[in-house]
Amino acid sequence: MADQKQTSKVYIDGANMFYTQQKLGWFLDWKKLKEFLGRKYKVVEFRYYTGIKSEDDKMKSFLRYLDHINIIPITKPLKVIRISKKHPLKNLYNYPEIYKSNFDVEITADILLDRVNIDQIILLSGDSDFQYLVKRLKDVGKKVTVYSSRKTISWELKLEASEYFYLEDIKNKIERK
Repeated sequence: MADQKQTSKVYIDGANMFYTQQKLGWFLDWKKLKEFLGRKYKVVEFRYYTGIKSEDDKMKSFLRYLDHINIIPITKPLKVIRISKKHPLKNLYNYPEIYKSNFDVEITADILLDRVNIDQIILLSGDSDFQYLVKRLKDVGKKVTVYSSRKTISWELKLEASEYFYLEDIKNKIERK
């Protein structure tokens, strides 16, 4: 059990967690996850970062739900990448365009700005792009705990984190039924 006196903030990489859930074959119950982390840590804030299409009512509803349970949604428009007929991705995806959302810079900036007011960072992502951030945070004495899946956590992030936990190991506490 973590030291209850350590203040923590939770940063959720929405795109990474979306693909993690797809690979797991089950979905997170965000309210259960929030309660689980709230029992284990002294969490002062939860943030969920994701891109959104302007016409995506299902996503807008999901974001309203997160806001209702006090997980702050941080959003920006999805980037549309048009794929030409000659592009190698055209055969892979068979779509005229793909949508991309990358919040690594925003998550990193927010963590760096928040770090002086918290003792611990809890990151829900398996993205290796966060390895350098985690290393630097540890260098200045911050504890960084990562929650991800065995199927999606990068070895770089796994090696760098102060500690990491697999979502599969807490499935019975956080799965949406």
